[in-house]
Amino acid sequence: MKLQVVLVLCAAFALSLQAPSSQECWCELQSEEKAFPHAKLSMVERNVSDCNRNVTPKKTLELESLVLGLDRRIALLHRDISVLEKEDDGELYGVLSLYVVENEMVEIQQMMDKLNRTMKGDQHLTADVTQQLTELQAEMGEMETFDTMELVKGRLATQLLKKDLDNCRKSLNATVPPTQPPQGTCPHGQLVNVTGPQVFTGGEYPGSYLYGAWGRDPEPEPGKENWYWLVMMTVSNRYSNYVRLYSSLSALIVGKSVPGNIIIHSSNPTTNTIQGPNNVLYRGALYYNCYNQLDVCRFNLTTNTVSSFELPKGTRYNSKGNFCNLDECYPYTDLDLATDESGVWVTYTTNQDFGNLVLSKVEEGEPPRLGQTWHTAVYKQALTNTFMACGVLYGTRFVSKDVEEIFYALDTVTGKERFNVGIFMNKMAPNIQALNYSPVDRMLHAYSNSNMVSYKVWFE
Repeated sequence: MKLQVVLVLCAAFALSLQAPSSQECWCELQSEEKAFPHAKLSMVERNVSDCNRNVTPKKTLELESLVLGLDRRIALLHRDISVLEKEDDGELYGVLSLYVVENEMVEIQQMMDKLNRTMKGDQHLTADVTQQLTELQAEMGEMETFDTMELVKGRLATQLLKKDLDNCRKSLNATVPPTQPPQGTCPHGQLVNVTGPQVFTGGEYPGSYLYGAWGRDPEPEPGKENWYWLVMMTVSNRYSNYVRLYSSLSALIVGKSVPGNIIIHSSNPTTNTIQGPNNVLYRGALYYNCYNQLDVCRFNLTTNTVSSFELPKGTRYNSKGNFCNLDECYPYTDLDLATDESGVWVTYTTNQDFGNLVLSKVEEGEPPRLGQTWHTAVYKQALTNTFMACGVLYGTRFVSKDVEEIFYALDTVTGKERFNVGIFMNKMAPNIQALNYSPVDRMLHAYSNSNMVSYKVWFE
């Protein structure tokens, strides 16, 4: 009996496998949501990448370089025409000069054509980018409608909350930040170009004092934020006994000095007066090479007091370790004081370094003292000047009477030296006797053959 029941059940199961069931259930799922446009999102990403690639700071630098070059060539053309007007040589050299002027005008026309093409290209680029940004904004707004469950918004809100939480934790465990940026780090990025000049003036005493220095105090006293200072070597192009102040750049240009001279000593030269042109003003005090000493002096303009500290034994001074070009050395430029975002620095050379440049940080105090020191591989007399910017030492050299090159750099954080910086400066006179960087306005102030010249410094 049991065997018969099992056989019946097996037969029924086999039939159910062979014959389709009439009671099958189908369920069709229909979504009212639109399919997400992945292709459109990829296209938006490509367009954003194209915008980032096409719109770069190099476009601005290229345009400014063309304008600067055109300005310089026009000035040279004007000079050559002035020479031609004065010539009286029986029409022989006058014809040759005309050919020179003609060639210069052709080159100027070519530069103007290139400038026009560049400007038109930039105008088209600006219009295209504006249109693309408008379209991208509309497309992104359209794609936001696909986030019906607000997943993306939820993620953004979560990220913001996490960021706030991290900031809160950091603030609880934070130490007091330093008052000055650390050496060698620059919030602007790497120095990439110097353009100008933006200011060129003979000032109050045009052509009278060949050597000197000028600039701005990086950390001025309240009420003196717009002041400029000027130190001229008034005796033998070597010595001075006062610093001259101007309430603004326009006052300096027109030669209206207020409050006038701040006298270090009535005699010039004498103990603790200024020797050499490479001076700087920082926090209301002038730093300079003390007369006839291997010391750095600091003259407080408010209290009229002088404090000093000695450089290492063997430091070359009294015009034995100068800056030089191929034809001459600049007398009494043994010490070069500089300022940047972190304070005051001094460059010099010693007998122990065999004439190579030495850099030291000046630590404030009463009296000030010499801080950390770097020994470089660049020969000091191969340089025409140095300046500091964001904890990096830069050195210049003479290329021609019209061009100076920033060719050397030392990063005080990594200790790495570079000899191929390759930034060129257009000069208004053959020599630059002093060079100071101002972190206040990111300008480079040069004293050049009694002229005051300033350049715009560009960071990456």
